[in-house]
Amino acid sequence: MQELEDDRIISSMKTDIDDEDSDNILRPKLLKEYVGQEKIKENLGVYIRSAKKRKDALDHVLVYGPPGLGKTTLAHIIANEMGSHIWVTSGPAIEKAGDLASIVTKIEKNDVLFIDEIHRLKHSVGEILYPILEDYSFDLVVGKGPSARIINLQIPHFTLIGATTKMGKLAKPLTNRFGITLRLEPYSLDELNRIVRRSAPLLGVDIKQEAATEISRRSRGTPRIANRLLKRVRDFAEDQGSNTITHAIALNALDEMGVDKLGLDDVEINLLKIMIQKFDGGPVGLDTLSAATDEDRDTIEDVYEPYLMQLGFLSKTPRGRVCLKAAYEHLGEKKTTQKPTQQFSFFKDANDNDADL
Repeated sequence: MQELEDDRIISSMKTDIDDEDSDNILRPKLLKEYVGQEKIKENLGVYIRSAKKRKDALDHVLVYGPPGLGKTTLAHIIANEMGSHIWVTSGPAIEKAGDLASIVTKIEKNDVLFIDEIHRLKHSVGEILYPILEDYSFDLVVGKGPSARIINLQIPHFTLIGATTKMGKLAKPLTNRFGITLRLEPYSLDELNRIVRRSAPLLGVDIKQEAATEISRRSRGTPRIANRLLKRVRDFAEDQGSNTITHAIALNALDEMGVDKLGLDDVEINLLKIMIQKFDGGPVGLDTLSAATDEDRDTIEDVYEPYLMQLGFLSKTPRGRVCLKAAYEHLGEKKTTQKPTQQFSFFKDANDNDADL
């Protein structure tokens, strides 16, 4: 499923596209440069200034929200504002206690340790992390058998910043050890517009206001997608020998990339059209929809449905998925009372029931 997300220009997941050198150029370094999340910035500024006055490490910070909203950027900003060194790793990269020990033993006073995808930490590693966060110490077992001994290691006061897109998968004892919890929200059109207009000159191009608005409108409320679309629109502009992104260039580029005016791609539009044209808008079971679209059911549920539901285009009911009025209007389709014809009944199977939800 990750591979499929990597192929989508409107994916909010971090992909190879975002690993260009320009990605670091676009990333703000200080709170005053960070666009959006105003309440979080205001409160975070207070916490940081207070910690610096005490000459102590900032309390541990948990940042959560959908991918692409700036959790990693915020971690680097906190380190910069604190004047601290940042160590970066991820939950899947810490496979055993020794991996965690090798990291924390290098930490110096007031350093920042950033763990991305912290919800993917193994349970055994998480339990070792608890005393580190609370008491800044942990017991390391050296050797095996009768000759084994326990060494208590003291860790300088540091700040752990954990980032997650799945808050519900974090163990309660772990979440309780974070003194600061920040929830990032999707960005408004105006905020995305400001991000695009800030990023354009950093990428070496000019951009017209109408073009910035067009890119922002199709960015699904996500800065990562906005910057990614901007980079690709820049390519179209440069290919035409222009150093300025006009509205016409932006429209043409976005249409060529298959990103419609609400940020939907061809697969999502096709999914909605199949539901409307073949199944009269539903209800349609997930297995039936998977067979009709030739898409994996988990891919439909985890990749395509969330944004369609955010837009109010799709709803889950006890009988299956249903297309809502907004989807018909967006696609220019008319709602009918005609029931699905029998020729599609072969999509039904024994699993097509409430369990599909």
